[in-house]
Amino acid sequence: MVRLRIPFRRTAAAPRPASAFDDPLTPELLARVRAIELRARRLVNTLFLGEYHAVFRGRGLEFDELRPYVPGDDVRALDWNAYARTGEPFIRRYREDRDLTVIFAVDVSASQFAGAAPVPKSALAAEIAAVLALAAIRNKDRVGLLLFAGRPQRYVRPAGGATHVLRVIREILRARPAHPGTDLAAALQYLVGVQRRRATVFLISDFLAPIEPARLRAAASRHDLIAVTIRDPVDEALPDAGIITVADAETGAALELDTSSPAVRDAYARRIRQLDADLAALFGQLGIDDIRAVTGEDYVPALLRFFRRRGAAA
Repeated sequence: MVRLRIPFRRTAAAPRPASAFDDPLTPELLARVRAIELRARRLVNTLFLGEYHAVFRGRGLEFDELRPYVPGDDVRALDWNAYARTGEPFIRRYREDRDLTVIFAVDVSASQFAGAAPVPKSALAAEIAAVLALAAIRNKDRVGLLLFAGRPQRYVRPAGGATHVLRVIREILRARPAHPGTDLAAALQYLVGVQRRRATVFLISDFLAPIEPARLRAAASRHDLIAVTIRDPVDEALPDAGIITVADAETGAALELDTSSPAVRDAYARRIRQLDADLAALFGQLGIDDIRAVTGEDYVPALLRFFRRRGAAA
């Protein structure tokens, strides 16, 4: 008999200090942070920097200077007030006002550490966040972090700089759930309250827990919300492994399943497909982009598809 932990969910909450569930800053943890940072930096330098800049252009344009008109300039940029004062044509030049805030709202509930792949969903979440965060700070944007499980657990205020990105990676890797369950609505409510200015928010979860459409709608109306769905292969399809014991990753409740039965495997897969279809419909209704990644698979194509799809829609 095989014991396999499957991330079934519940949303009970009993507050406990987050620090009691954090891994210490061991040399091993620091080595993992550095390894992720190096890989993310290579990807940003070779693939994502231009893609990010093209998609996330900042809040608008800010006046830079007046310069004399030269033949070939766009006459729509002429400053007629300056012309009236001086009798000479001048062109108004603008520069992009970046001033973007990017926040990663990351699910660190128990299901993020369950699954069949050698690399847990939590580690993949950290790496994807690292790539996006490094691209952001290279464009002089600020990066913040919200960790959540059954309740919002830790908030790191947005800041810039490579050192801050390393802190974000470290916080994701060392986080453990301080409250049982997964409450996406509570995380979004907290974020809307604490982040008043519009931000780009990457909501990273396996999205196997229920979510309140009203709370998602409120967050999407305040912020540019992007869902990053991270799954383990066993989240979506049971292996044909005979009689196994599946355990709720958050409660420990166990259930025996005969995975050699096609009916059992099909019922499981249909349930997940229906959940994803409902979620895709909700995301589409609210204009929320979705990036999907699976542990053990290359996530780079998914990120590139996201940037190119978003760039084409801009």
